[in-house]
Amino acid sequence: MDKRFVIENVVATANLGQFVNLDEISQKLPWWTAEYKPETFPGLVFRLKRPKTVTLIFSTGKLVCTGARSEDDAYKAVRTVVRTLRRELGLKLPSKFEVKIQNIVASGRFGRDIDIAKLAVTLPKTMYEPEQFPGAIHRMQEPKVVFLIFSERGNFVCTGAKKTEDVKKAVDALERKIVELKLFRE
Repeated sequence: MDKRFVIENVVATANLGQFVNLDEISQKLPWWTAEYKPETFPGLVFRLKRPKTVTLIFSTGKLVCTGARSEDDAYKAVRTVVRTLRRELGLKLPSKFEVKIQNIVASGRFGRDIDIAKLAVTLPKTMYEPEQFPGAIHRMQEPKVVFLIFSERGNFVCTGAKKTEDVKKAVDALERKIVELKLFRE
């Protein structure tokens, strides 16, 4: 486990391949688990305590799970939601469906201040407009992620990864570049 960052959120999607009746689901499940207010949002909000996630269920059968802290938890959450719909509601749902990780958001720090102004002019594909946002925005091509990089203690947010391993590769590559370009402040 890399101590430079923590996974803050994993977003996963799945498609049940059939329409589902959200009114029926909301009536049969407890209000603290399933919330459906079609006048304000077209999906049903399904909350799990373990893993602590929220899964949006749409009448088309599409699911969007958010809030997981690992890829495994995202997969587990989607499987738990589908199992609940099968067991508690007797819905005939496919036994096989694909769960896809869409986005992993991680935050971390390198532990040393970074010269953000110099970073912005020396690191390709980096923007820094301090009057609009206090951090630099760096778009990395491989792996394809976006970093928000802040001066203080080298804090960063990494988004866009599809695998935790990609976050690690991206953090390693960014740190190497910062060292190579001598952007850490002494």
